[in-house]
Amino acid sequence: MSGATTLRGKVDLGPGSEKYRKLRLKNGLAEFNLRVVVTGTGSLRPDAYIFQRKFSPVLVLTTTKASQSYLKALAGVAEDIHVSKGANINFTDALIWLREKWNVRRLLCEGGGEINGALFDENLVDDIYLTFSPLIFGGRDAPTLADGRGVPRVADAIRLKLKKMRRAGSELFLKYSVVRKENAATKAK
Repeated sequence: MSGATTLRGKVDLGPGSEKYRKLRLKNGLAEFNLRVVVTGTGSLRPDAYIFQRKFSPVLVLTTTKASQSYLKALAGVAEDIHVSKGANINFTDALIWLREKWNVRRLLCEGGGEINGALFDENLVDDIYLTFSPLIFGGRDAPTLADGRGVPRVADAIRLKLKKMRRAGSELFLKYSVVRKENAATKAK
């Protein structure tokens, strides 16, 4: 899953090289993954590169902010569209739709920060995979891992637990799991 801003270039959300397609088959999965596009306001053009690549279905998550003419144009290029009521995508409902209609059991979100932030807000993130590369870039307007409304106090920060770490050359690959906050519902289990 990826957002419209991330998909403005030549991005098709495919599984990668032949090696990865073979690995998917070996693991009992389809050769090609479903591709999920998030465009809350309808900013992704129907002639975007992802829609030109026809190797697997493209599913679109959007909102009622998208015009009817835009939805009609998307219906001509996307396999299916889920429309959330209101100005923001309800990711909880959207993920239920993906599970029930498309049998999605695991979903890799490749961002951007607005989507990541919304997924954190709805407590829908299980794991985070981070790559540290020997590059420094950024600035005031650079995207972050989780944009959106954010967390103003450290006490309210999302806690992570390191699960795996691997070094390859100068890069470091990390896997964290999200530590769930204990509430009345989790205490009752």
